[in-house]
Parts: sequence; structure tokens; C-alpha cells
Amino acid sequence: MDAHSVEPLDRRIIAAALGERAPRFALDVRETCASTSDAVHARLREGAPSGSVVVCETQTAGRGRRGRSWLSAPGDSLTFSLLWRFPAGAQPPVGLSLAAGVGVARALEDMGAAGIGLKWPNDILADGAKLGGILIETVSEGGRHSAVIGIGLNVRLPREIAAAVEVRAGALDAVMPRAPSRNLLLARLLASLADVLDEYERTGFAGFAGEWQARHAHAGRLVRILADGAEPVEGRCAGVDADGALLLETAAGLKRIVSGDVSLRAT
Repeated sequence: MDAHSVEPLDRRIIAAALGERAPRFALDVRETCASTSDAVHARLREGAPSGSVVVCETQTAGRGRRGRSWLSAPGDSLTFSLLWRFPAGAQPPVGLSLAAGVGVARALEDMGAAGIGLKWPNDILADGAKLGGILIETVSEGGRHSAVIGIGLNVRLPREIAAAVEVRAGALDAVMPRAPSRNLLLARLLASLADVLDEYERTGFAGFAGEWQARHAHAGRLVRILADGAEPVEGRCAGVDADGALLLETAAGLKRIVSGDVSLRAT
């Protein structure tokens, strides 16, 4: 599809698709920005309400975990960030990126995407290819916790992006009958995330552990955990615990992994 024929992001269409949920979100649709998460952090400092969303056609400095860049293409990607404020007295959010992954997976599956898997701690996969990622940044002030939830998804995969990334990349148009409208996709994602976050406030990640495990792309597989400043750890994925930590069966026993990158170990 020619980039000029792609439906542009439109706040009115997104709000209409959200229906009765629309009042929960303050939508800010931008043509360009450095980073949607940076923009939401600025909104957070200004006192913006929970449910504030920045979605952008073109990010010039999008980022992923551990300082990596997030590449996107106008019309072919959906990149947005959501501000969520937790109630006073709530515990610090743990396992939130995994719970958000469940919300994204639910939305994509509802729209007809096939073979959606989740890679600990924040990747969205289909048939082993990376469709997108989630970056959670938390802020605590005055005993209250807020999260900036950044999400990037490939709707289509331009050749130049496929060639520029280190992992095997995928796109939604390869796992759905047709490439979805980004406006309808964003509305479905926001609705699903709101449901997940409401439930998360009641149950924490424990309420999603089973559902996340059912989509775990590396369940039972031998993997290597890579973390800055530490020796690689190898073992077999044994699931996740109630806090979202990865459980790894190693030669030295069961280990609980709270940070790092997962790479498949050749068997």
C-alpha cells in the first residue's frame, strides 16, 4: 500500500471507536514528536489525568528497553504512550509490563491476529517474529505511583526497518486477514489496557500470571539470560511468579530472574 493512501491517525475516529470508554482517555494525536513517552512524562509533570494518551505518526527519538532505539515508519507503525495513575496507597507496580502484554495480546487476538506470543519481559511476537514491544516507566511521588506505558507495533514492515533491526521483525498484516486501521487498533488497545489496568489494581500481576504463561513464547525452552554487568545465565523457562519474575531451571536449581534480555539457546 502506498504510504499516502494510509488512513491518518484521527482523534475523532479513535474516540468514536472507544464509544462509552472515550471519556476515560485524553487523546493527543501528533504528526511528529521525539518520543511519545517523553511527551507523556511532560504531561505527567503538568498534572495531566490518568488516561492521557499521546500517539504520534513519526517519532524521531523513540526508545525501547535498556536505551535501545525504537524504529517506526509513518503509516506503517502505531506508537503511543499511556499515562496511568494508581490509587493512593497502592503498592509499587511490579510485573506491569507482563500484564500490559496480556492486554495487547487480547486486543490483537480480538481483531483476528493469529499466533500471538509474549516474550519475557516486554515483547509481542507472532510465529517467533517481533511485532512490537512495551516500555514501562514508573514515577513515584508523595506515596503515589504512576506509570508511563509506551507501546510500539508494526502494522506493516517496510524493508528498510526489517534490514535495520537485529531481531527477526514481523508485522500485523502478516498475521491478520488484512492490515488493520490504526485508529481502530488504537481504540481496541486502549480499551483492553483499561480493563487490564483496572484488574491489575485489584489483583496485581498474580491475576494475569496464568494467562501470560499460556502465551509464553519460550515456555519450557532452553534460554540464555543476558544482563549488563553479569555473567549469562542458562536454563529452561519454568514460567513466571506472582511478581512477574522469570523462573529458570538451572544446573544450580531454580533461579528467579527479575531483569535482563532473553535469547534462545541452541539445543
